[in-house]
This record gives sequence, structure tokens and C-alpha cells, in this order.
Amino acid sequence: MSSSTVEKTSFLKAQVAGLPRPFWALWGGTLVNRLGTMVMPFTGVYLTQSRGLSVAAAGLVMGLFGAGSLLSQLVAGVLTDRIGRRATLSGGMLATAVCMLALGYSTSLPAILASMFALGLVVDVYRPASSALVADLVSPEERPRAYGLLFWAINLGYSVGMTAGGWLAGLGFVWLFWIDALSSVVFAVLVWRAVPETRPETRQKTGGFGVVLRDRVMVGFTLVVLGNALVYAQTMTMLPVAMTGVVKLSSQEFGLAMAMNGILIVIVQPLVSGRLGRMDPARTFALGVAVMAAGFAMTAFVTSTLGLAVTIAIWTAGEIITAGIPGAIVAALAPPELRGRYSGLFGLAWSLAAVLAPLAGGPLLELGPRVLWFTIGGVGLAAAAGMLLLGPAVRRRDPVSSL
Repeated sequence: MSSSTVEKTSFLKAQVAGLPRPFWALWGGTLVNRLGTMVMPFTGVYLTQSRGLSVAAAGLVMGLFGAGSLLSQLVAGVLTDRIGRRATLSGGMLATAVCMLALGYSTSLPAILASMFALGLVVDVYRPASSALVADLVSPEERPRAYGLLFWAINLGYSVGMTAGGWLAGLGFVWLFWIDALSSVVFAVLVWRAVPETRPETRQKTGGFGVVLRDRVMVGFTLVVLGNALVYAQTMTMLPVAMTGVVKLSSQEFGLAMAMNGILIVIVQPLVSGRLGRMDPARTFALGVAVMAAGFAMTAFVTSTLGLAVTIAIWTAGEIITAGIPGAIVAALAPPELRGRYSGLFGLAWSLAAVLAPLAGGPLLELGPRVLWFTIGGVGLAAAAGMLLLGPAVRRRDPVSSL
């Protein structure tokens, strides 16, 4: 056996070591689910081309989806703590499958509106449950690596699923809905059969989200995450608009540059996640957010595909640095019986950013590309500074970083 083969085998063992078998079932289900995630990237195309909706009507439909998503994280957080992690995740995935098919076969505007709102409610129900499962199953020392591996699976699956979805859409959009629904069912069944229920028994009433909102450190961290999410959300909102409409790149050129993001994450992130997980989480997260902010601010000077690729490489480096860290921080801050609610508040920041990013980004882009990208960079730097200020409080609550 060659030395390179031995090194590769040792690396793979290092990635697997220390993580329990139920985690890998959760990881595998996440990967399958993301491989089948084909509907959401093509929703706008489906609504306007296949169902013949106007751009305004399609915007209304997507707005209802966003409203459902905002509610979903709060509801899912409570369900995760009350009925259990496994039941919430599996139930959410089965409900997602039903809503996917309902949307795929809806033809009238009222039916489409109802289906999209319902889909927004259930499609991300799994997130608080998944985060709580990792916190329950994995030791504090290994949590950053575990959350990082889930991040890697999501990106790998999404990249493949989006590529396959673009090809299948040419054969008929109904294929996308069926594959998405099937992958959701597979995820639900895998978790139900291979992952034990980990919700801690408690005889005390844990209350609603009020107890989470009274945790000032968690609220502060949620605001930091919101700032980070507002920066990253530009990749799906204003970045394609600015690059194709202002810089005048073609869709193919933009897609080629964006491929850099997925390639770097798939190749680099597993190589560095272990080392990053051993660093102070607050400082590491602040560093990653600051690097992302710098990358997006530099977008103001992009005039070519190569220039865009360089900025994407920079903010992807920041994304890789932050991978796995936020989930580990939430797990450290949350009491075991409230991990669902804490994860739900964390997820709410991302859902809120998905709604606010286009609302703020559009007017800023009209004022000029530099106004948009410098503002986004400023938001990211403010979030990084906020994380540094929260660092001492996080370290007092984190059993690993306090060592």
C-alpha cells in the first residue's frame, strides 16, 4: 500500500472517528435529502413558465412561502422539545413530501398560494430537530466537526441536485417534485429507523419562546447570525441581479464563477474542519464573518468573470471558516431540554434574512453597486464585531472553550 493511500485512509478514519452511528444516519439522510432538493432553485421558473403566472403573482407566491418559513422555525423548535427530535424531523419530511406533490399538481392561483405557504411551513421543520439531535448525540468537543460535516453534506447534495434539476426541468417540472418528495420520504424513514429519540425527560414546564428570549447571550448571538445571514443571502438575491444586469455577465459566466463556491467547499472544508473545531468558537466565527464581509465588499469592484470568481473564493473561505461553528455555539448555550427552541430561534434569523435581503438589497442596488456592496460589507463587519463582544459570555457557557 502506497504512502498516499495510507494518508488518505488515515484522513478518512480521522473524519469518522469519535462520531456515533446515529449521527451518520442523520448525515446520510441529510445528503440524500439535499441530493433531491430540486424544486426550490427553480420555483420562479416553474411558476412563470409552467404555470403562466406573472412576475408579480410569482412574487406574491414566494412571499407567502417566506411567511410560512418564518413561522416554521418557531413551531418546529417547540415541537422538537415537546414531542421529540425524531418525530419532528420525520414528520416534517413526510409533510414536505405531501406539500411538494400538492404544489406540483396545483394549477389555480389559490391552490398554488396555499401549497406554497404550507411548503414554507414544513420544508425546514427538520432544521431545529437536526441541530438538537447533533447536540444530544455528539460530545461538545466533537460538535463543531459534526455540524461542519452536515454543512458539507448539504452543500455537496445541493450542488449535485441543482445540476441534475436543471437537466430534469427540461423533461418536465413534475419530475422535480417527485424526486424532491421521494428524497424527503427517504430522509424521514432513515431517521425514524436508525436514529433514537434523544429528547431529555423533564417534569418541569419549559414554557414557550419567552425563556429563550430572556437569554441575552442567545438573543445577541441571534442578531449576529442575522447579520451574517443578510450578507450570505445576497448570493441568492442581489448578486445574480447585479452581475447580469449591471456588470453584464451572461448567465453562463455567472454560473461558472459561482461553481467556485461549491468546488471549494467540497474540497477544502473537510480538510480544515477538524482544526477549526479546536479553536475558540467565538473568535473563529467572527473571523469567518469578517472574511465573508470583505469578499462581498470587494464585489463593488468586479468587472469580469475572473474578478467575480476571486471575490467568490474570498467569501467562500469565510463560509468554510464559519461552517459548524454556529451550531456548536447554540448547543453550548441551550439547556438540553430547550435545544429545539434555541435552534428554532437560530433558524428564524436565517428565515428572516431571506425575507429582508431582497427588500433591502433592491433599493440599495438602485442607488449603485458600490452602495450595495459596501453596505453589505459593513453589515458583516458589524456582525463580526458583535461576535467578538459576545465572546467572553459564550466562553463562560461553553465547556470546551472555557478549558
